[in-house]
Amino acid sequence: MHSRPMTSGVTTPVPVNRLAFKAFPIKFDSVLWLRGTGAQAVRHNDLGLLESLSEMNGVIVKTTLQLITPGILFVFGVTFVCAWFVEKKRNYLLLLAGACVLFALGAMSQILGLPPGAGANAIVSGALYTSAVIAAVEGILVRSGKGLGPVIDMAILAGFVLLLAYFFYIDRSLIARVYIQNFGYGLLMLIAAGRLTALARGPYVDRALFWVLLLFGLHFFPRTLLTVGFSAPIDKTAFGNSTFWQALQLSLAVLGAGLALAILAAAVSDMIDDLRRERDLDLLTGILNRRGFQERVAAHLHKHGSSRAALALCDIDHFKSINDTLGHDVGDGVLGEVGRMLRSASRKRDIVGRLGGEEFAVFLPDTNEQEAFDYAERLRGAIEQNSFAVLGGARQVTASFGVGTLQPGDSWASLYKRVDGRLTKRSGPAATAQFPAR
Repeated sequence: MHSRPMTSGVTTPVPVNRLAFKAFPIKFDSVLWLRGTGAQAVRHNDLGLLESLSEMNGVIVKTTLQLITPGILFVFGVTFVCAWFVEKKRNYLLLLAGACVLFALGAMSQILGLPPGAGANAIVSGALYTSAVIAAVEGILVRSGKGLGPVIDMAILAGFVLLLAYFFYIDRSLIARVYIQNFGYGLLMLIAAGRLTALARGPYVDRALFWVLLLFGLHFFPRTLLTVGFSAPIDKTAFGNSTFWQALQLSLAVLGAGLALAILAAAVSDMIDDLRRERDLDLLTGILNRRGFQERVAAHLHKHGSSRAALALCDIDHFKSINDTLGHDVGDGVLGEVGRMLRSASRKRDIVGRLGGEEFAVFLPDTNEQEAFDYAERLRGAIEQNSFAVLGGARQVTASFGVGTLQPGDSWASLYKRVDGRLTKRSGPAATAQFPAR
């Protein structure tokens, strides 16, 4: 075999190794390069092979890029499952994990053409997409205790699948299926946002979740109208290259990841709140312990200043003798019952806590002196008349109260000191002392 370097103006091909020619031909312009043998040759021919290879590479690159979004969703799905293993009582995390995986499977079904066949692919991918949206909406709603329930979820899924089947097998219309899915999914998310408007006034993480959900739901409508209009692409290739499909991939990548991050942040916030509640809860009585009570009162004073509010302190009379004569388990039962009574008698905005031993406290926002006194008197009478089953009728339990109102410039410490001093100086047990004295 003979070979020589190519030079400009060469028109006669150089003899080459035939085996190499069959194994490694790659056309470039009008030149045939033979890789792996060191031989080179020049041929005047068309660019068909190069165009075919270029087209094949373009398809591979496009498919790979389209699979990025389902890949990201798979990662989020795994993350939600891991979060559930940490906090298994939060079943909504499994719904959210399922939503991520189902949507990823729907996207892969559509991108890879599995199952084959236009009708089967349309129904399967549509069912997966719809199931994902329903699972996401249900998971977000369940987190707030407002889930739609499995019956409604299955009815919605069945409705979507029947409509998709109708507009493929009976009255074939791609544009109808596009609008059914996109407008339907947007409507589901807007319904969820409408049921969760309270989140917009909650902590920052809940506000972020609400607005991302609302934006995600709203974007389906203008995006569909502006990108697909009222005439669908004529075939699969045109659909894959359409502005609608490209905009869909971008919006799902950005807003889908944003929604998943917002939900994940909300789940982490829920776990932190649970840990904080456990830290601040008095397990014996089911109300706040001293630390939790003081933190919440301090937060209220920081936010509202010296607005109208009152403090009621409660002290169980002769509690030491109950422990000494009847045992600490009986004393614990009395404390638990008093805590339950305080919690039941209080409003939602009141702050109830056990400060230690037999001393309890209730912070009463928007309450004047007389209202605080009346509240304490009702509780004092209720405790005195309660039978306390744990005592078995062995003795009567009474309690004394001290009440006082918030004064300008008061801190928690100054308010507590003043009311506690008044309680200590009361005339006798089973009484309610006011500050200032009446």
